[in-house]
Amino acid sequence: MALAGCLALAVAMGIGRFAFTPLLPMMLHDGVVDLPTASWLATANYLGYWIGAIACTLQPMLWARRPGLPPWAHTTAVRAGLVATVLLTAAMALPWAASWPLMRFLAGLASALVLVYTSGWCLARLTALGAPALAGVIFMGPGLGIAASGLAATAMVAVGWPAAAGWGLFAGLALVLTALAWPQFRGAVPAAGHRADAGRPSPPGALAWVTLAYGLAGFGYIVTATFLPVIARAALPGSVWLDLFWPLFGVGVAMGAALTVRLPPQWDRRPLLAACYAMQAAGVLVTVWLPSLAGFALGSALLGLPFTAITLFTMQEVRRLHPHNASAVIGLVTAAYGLGQIAGPPMVAALLASTGGAARGFAVSLQTAATALVAGGLVFAALARRHPMAQAGHGAGP
Repeated sequence: MALAGCLALAVAMGIGRFAFTPLLPMMLHDGVVDLPTASWLATANYLGYWIGAIACTLQPMLWARRPGLPPWAHTTAVRAGLVATVLLTAAMALPWAASWPLMRFLAGLASALVLVYTSGWCLARLTALGAPALAGVIFMGPGLGIAASGLAATAMVAVGWPAAAGWGLFAGLALVLTALAWPQFRGAVPAAGHRADAGRPSPPGALAWVTLAYGLAGFGYIVTATFLPVIARAALPGSVWLDLFWPLFGVGVAMGAALTVRLPPQWDRRPLLAACYAMQAAGVLVTVWLPSLAGFALGSALLGLPFTAITLFTMQEVRRLHPHNASAVIGLVTAAYGLGQIAGPPMVAALLASTGGAARGFAVSLQTAATALVAGGLVFAALARRHPMAQAGHGAGP
């Protein structure tokens, strides 16, 4: 079950969301997009992600108004999102540039459905089976998908493939991974069992602060996650290592998720989140302060290691605060994350135009992103300080 969740997130996030990043230099080389257009294609994807997360949040309320209809099954949403990701990735290989914004928008919507419902369903299932620590395996998926797509793009650049062929290859990979994960996604979400903190109210405003901090994470990482290969090419023209920074980021993502499996479930996730935000901020700034081979390698690793750990720990914190109907609340915080992502690429496009050069525009964008990550980390540190687990009575863990 954990492996099925891993494969689903590899398709939805590693390919549906982030295949665009390693393919962007190829698209620029082919002359089918320029940097401002690429920024808006990325924004379309993130807007779709946000709309999808909002839909996941509103879905229980919409169905509740029509009692004759059953609730939307988690597994149906996951399967629909995976099929859509395969088809939309393949559609990007077609020479219909006018349709690409719509394709990226719909791909973002599909990835939100898969993330929210895979997270809600798998976390509840694993908890019911007494194996909540295996949640880290699920969140290795995006990193493995990023690493695989990045290495594949490196190979395609080496042999001179066009970007359209890359989109077709990634669609085929998504199809294979979907077929492997498909049989596991069946059955309902188990009801929330008894928890040591059941019936005890959450600290006032805690969810709002968690949502704000998670939104800052979405804004803080997205500049690097969208433009890392382009930024590296501008700083290190002609280097043979340029195409390996993105796969290194993906390996870091997978390793960081794997490390979470070893963490005791009773540990307070909020200090861990504060540390993860600080690590990502350092990773973003390293590429500005040290625009060298070592700097980009270190920055990629520091950005990747806490990437899905931030998502996992946030989902666990949400389930701790709201153990019932957690998927709707997960959709709410995911929407905030998506809103942060939407703001990133337009900011880059505006700064590129106003600063008169790519180097300066990217530098200011990255510094702004790092500031957002520091602010998000401070929010979680303050929550942990003001509402200790023992004081709140939440010693049962996520």
